[in-house]
Amino acid sequence: MEVLSSRVLLRPKDLARSLRFYGETLGLAVYREFGAVDQPGVVFFLGQGFLELSGHSDDEAGPGLTLWLQVRDVAREEKLLREAGVTVVREARMEPWGLIELWIEDPDGHRIVLVQVPSGHPLRRDPR
Repeated sequence: MEVLSSRVLLRPKDLARSLRFYGETLGLAVYREFGAVDQPGVVFFLGQGFLELSGHSDDEAGPGLTLWLQVRDVAREEKLLREAGVTVVREARMEPWGLIELWIEDPDGHRIVLVQVPSGHPLRRDPR
């Protein structure tokens, strides 16, 4: 199989609320919009991937789904997110594997982990 592109699809309970959260609160840039003007589907950039919010679901957030977003400064993001009223599930801390992680939730309870890769961490080095 040759995968040419990929994206994560989320069907929120309240599309408008989730679009505000991802677009305004998290500040994700829009890749494209589609569908009806009053209920648009929106695809956001997620670094090298994409996140699509479209449609509707009454299902609870899937416990096995977590979005992993690398950021430059987790402490700065935690401060801004708390000020914006975002639910912080676990405060920022250094993990035993050497990454700084902050856990938050979107309005439907989907987990999002914000990760900072400190200088000197093996993820920053190209082993080739």
